[in-house]
Amino acid sequence: MKKKCYIYTRVSTAAQTEGYSLEAQQERLHQYAEYKNLEIAGEYCDAGRSGK
Repeated sequence: MKKKCYIYTRVSTAAQTEGYSLEAQQERLHQYAEYKNLEIAGEYCDAGRSGK
């Protein structure tokens, strides 16, 4: 039985231009989950929001 995990991705407009797009983060996290034999139970995405 695989352990479950959740994926959380976030970018602000400035970070997105520096190569940390949501798609790049999602791809990397999916690869990591596969490597660690984890089941992705859900994904949460914050797009273009600032914590300030």
